[in-house]
Amino acid sequence: MKNWLYLDCPCTSFPRSFARDYKETYRYPPPSTVYGLLLSLVGEEDINAHLGVKLAIGMLGNDVPISRILRKQRHHKFSKKHQGVYSTATFSKPNFQEILTDVRLAIRINSDEETASVTLSDRVATTLSTPEKNARFGGLSLGESWAMVNGVRYFREEDREKYGSVRWLVKDDRGLIGLPVWIDRKTTRGTFQRFSVGEAGAEFVDRSWVSIQGNVASSQSSKKRRSRRR
Repeated sequence: MKNWLYLDCPCTSFPRSFARDYKETYRYPPPSTVYGLLLSLVGEEDINAHLGVKLAIGMLGNDVPISRILRKQRHHKFSKKHQGVYSTATFSKPNFQEILTDVRLAIRINSDEETASVTLSDRVATTLSTPEKNARFGGLSLGESWAMVNGVRYFREEDREKYGSVRWLVKDDRGLIGLPVWIDRKTTRGTFQRFSVGEAGAEFVDRSWVSIQGNVASSQSSKKRRSRRR
């Protein structure tokens, strides 16, 4: 299990792409979010640094509960008048948000198709074995910045006994779970993949690997959408 990671996050949220005032959450962590977490873990600021890496995401135990909370959120658009300065009293209001609690993940990394001289899997291994060599900053979060994780370490066999068997996300064109694999920061458009959840304790299958391809995947999906419109 040395090539598996175990991640424990007490509270988080993965807001759906169409969520506005009422922030609904995806029930499962999007690959784009897990990729961002791994970049943060190794202290990498360039989102394109490890394109080609493959990730597999598994949940330990049963689905975690979804709770609804009331929190203050800011609502505004940038304008020349305000220039980024917005009064809290004027531009903040309470809204509902869904959150997930006690999220425990198993993560696998495959860097065979990476082009980086030092792969993401090697950098993660170095970070976990000799953290003093890692020059990173800020907290480590899964999702939004407030959703800080308890920690990341190598997966242990006793984790199954304590928290339950691993259920891997599996790519499935007819699956009912749609998750973003990549978010284009310039256009804010996402590349999505459909998934289903494997049975608890089932053997790992290759369809659980998700390749992070960056804007290349985004441009391909845009071409498909244009061709359908024609």
